[in-house]
Amino acid sequence: MATLRQILDKAAAAGLIAASQVRGLEAHLAQHGVRADIAVPEPQGVIESDIVDTEVPRFIRGFHDVLITIGVLIVMAGIWGIGSVLALLPLIIVLAEILVVRQRLALPAVVLSLATVVWTVFTTMAVLDGLDIHPTGVGSILLVLLPLPAVMGLFYWRYRIPIALAALLLSAFALALTVVIYLLGRASGTGDFVESFPLLSSAIFFLSAVGLFSVAMGYDLSDPLRVTRRSDIAFWIHLAAAPALLYAMLSFVFLRKGTGLLSPDRFGAYDSAGQVLVIVILLMTIGLIIDRRAFVTSGLVSLIAAVVSILAKGDLGGGSAVFVALLVVGSVVLVIGVGWPQLRRLAVGILPDTLKTKLPPLR
Repeated sequence: MATLRQILDKAAAAGLIAASQVRGLEAHLAQHGVRADIAVPEPQGVIESDIVDTEVPRFIRGFHDVLITIGVLIVMAGIWGIGSVLALLPLIIVLAEILVVRQRLALPAVVLSLATVVWTVFTTMAVLDGLDIHPTGVGSILLVLLPLPAVMGLFYWRYRIPIALAALLLSAFALALTVVIYLLGRASGTGDFVESFPLLSSAIFFLSAVGLFSVAMGYDLSDPLRVTRRSDIAFWIHLAAAPALLYAMLSFVFLRKGTGLLSPDRFGAYDSAGQVLVIVILLMTIGLIIDRRAFVTSGLVSLIAAVVSILAKGDLGGGSAVFVALLVVGSVVLVIGVGWPQLRRLAVGILPDTLKTKLPPLR
């Protein structure tokens, strides 16, 4: 066990505090009854790690939060089953006032925010059905999304939950994208604008994804040390921005008339597998630079599909191409995860100093 004086000396040696401050801190602690020569016990059962994770959203603070959240989910399921989805709103408000405003529990706050999104969507669909309004195509998505930003805006105004603000921003971007696609469809006289104009649709989707990513980066750059709620807001937005960017970029490669973006025949095309690899590697590099692992995990499905296509074309995996691809991709993920600090130093090292100072510090 190390003494408090030794701990302070190590902090000074690491540059965390000035050497001249050590004795002053000792005197201050002594005034409050803390002796610097007393050994500080080490945490029991805790394995220290050299990797400092700056991507720790503060929504799980203990098993108490987990227990309360389980109760919230069960009660909401019971209310929905006995009554209807409309009955969830009073329950959400009551629980939010108790668990969020009074007890400030983080994980139940996340669940209640997501429950508000679910309530808004299902209630809107029920109201449209009750009014006998049955739009098709983009029009149906537009009407369902229409009240969501307003509802989540009110929810965030009252409870100030980071994921609620992220849901507000995401729904606003989704609504704006849907409005643009709907208006372009009406102007062009086509019932399915995306199918009729795939390249333009991909460009619009890509610009929306870039806009969402820019908002997330705005929160990130305002808190490079990730010690405020702005970092939590950025975390949730990045969870949506990363896959949106990925599939917006993939749509330029694969978007063809009459097939879906994730249809198997797309990734079966050997000549496209290399492009998928480039896009996924690019996003992983972005994730390393901004220190966000969401960009690494968002491309795993596409990476596996591309590797399977390459192995099958080259007959490298025999009849076990899928399992060989899983082995390869899993190994890549482990290497990136274990070597994250070192890989990030390489990625950030090529950037100009003016940009480095705005990013999270290297560990």
